[in-house]
Amino acid sequence: MSTQANAKFLTGNLFRHVSVMSLTASVGLMAVFLVDFVDMIFISMLGKSELAAAVGYAGAILFFTSSFGIGMAIAAGALVARALGAGRFEQGRERATHALIFGVVFGILFSGLVWLNLGALVSLLGATGETAALAVWYLQIIVPSLPFLLVGMMGGAILRAHGDARRAMMATIYGGGVNAVLDPILIFGLDLELTGAALASVAARLVIAATSLLPILKHHGGFSRPNPAGMALDLRPILAIAVPAILTQLATPVGQAYVTRAMAEYGEAAVAGLAIVARMTPVAFGVIFALSGAVGPIIGQNYGAHDTARVRETYRAALVFVAIVVLAMSGALFVLREPIAALFSATGITRELVFLFCGPLALVFFFNGVIFVGNAGFNNLGKPFYSTWINWGRHTLGTIPLVIAFSAWLGAPGVLIGQAVGGVIFGVFSMILAARVMRGIGPSDEAAPGFPQARLFQMFYHRR
Repeated sequence: MSTQANAKFLTGNLFRHVSVMSLTASVGLMAVFLVDFVDMIFISMLGKSELAAAVGYAGAILFFTSSFGIGMAIAAGALVARALGAGRFEQGRERATHALIFGVVFGILFSGLVWLNLGALVSLLGATGETAALAVWYLQIIVPSLPFLLVGMMGGAILRAHGDARRAMMATIYGGGVNAVLDPILIFGLDLELTGAALASVAARLVIAATSLLPILKHHGGFSRPNPAGMALDLRPILAIAVPAILTQLATPVGQAYVTRAMAEYGEAAVAGLAIVARMTPVAFGVIFALSGAVGPIIGQNYGAHDTARVRETYRAALVFVAIVVLAMSGALFVLREPIAALFSATGITRELVFLFCGPLALVFFFNGVIFVGNAGFNNLGKPFYSTWINWGRHTLGTIPLVIAFSAWLGAPGVLIGQAVGGVIFGVFSMILAARVMRGIGPSDEAAPGFPQARLFQMFYHRR
């Protein structure tokens, strides 16, 4: 089997690769996010503000649990892409197998830990009374399905590492379709309300897991037979990327949790507005959310093949792509801000927050895209802790003091504005750091010198 058959990103137009990978990945992502968006519409139609607020609180915790899966998926995708770029196809199969096994085991342990502490986590977000009880109930149904979501995420990452963005996309579309069909049946038809929305989400996760694994088995050589010695050897490079990647991903829900708690000070109407914005963001900018996972395999394959010029060009092409998407979507949101607010029957502060997002804050999302692209580069160039530092800085120093300052000045809108300003600051910092990393990589580097964790990764990686 030729290298080119498995490593399709080593040749061809890089902007086209970035565009195709991002757009196909985003279609699948948006299918899932769109269902969450529809969930919120259905819940809003029930006319109970405490249900919408409960979904907002639960969403912050589900973001937290999903971040664990994203971190494991980043590790699986990076290692498989590097192996394919270097022509080590059997090693790619082995690492895909072992990463999935470790992912399921860690996912079970993590979901169990979260499930046992749901009450405390919801309270930390500022939820009280009936709203807190509804959020906990909703989460008690969904959280145990985390291992299946994790399998789906990792399966999609492995497919994208092979350049098979279409099948990775279809897995999430199938899941989103199941969710969309079951939502009205369970929420309204069977009158299950919040419980129905939770059960539909669980069913979608099961479908995504199954439909992401089947193409790997059928079209990409399947999986190897696991063996204890190989698993022990692969655990080290998996953790070398997964641990900082998980820490990186966990920063976002921590920052969002603080934003949710800050918004809770302004009442349930403000939290409902935040929940609508939180659902709109991935629908509007799904292409940008998908960019990190889409660019990673392109960088990984070319880095594995030691083509550093194409690594640098991939980064530049991705930034151009981010700018085009953000400009186009920001214009669309501004034009449609009135119908969007009407769709949710948003009034008062809820409407004000929706309008704020559909105005200047949408343009600022460019800097979040810069961070996503930078993180993809760091994770695939042996610098995963750089992503950790950027994300934690953005969601602590770039969130808490700015949210406090702007909310004291502007009230509830200041919460969103302070969060956005932090994104600008750390987006610029990410761009500067990425430029430094891109200049530092050499034709034979697995990880640039001078960084202990990267050297540790290099040592473990080459042991294979």
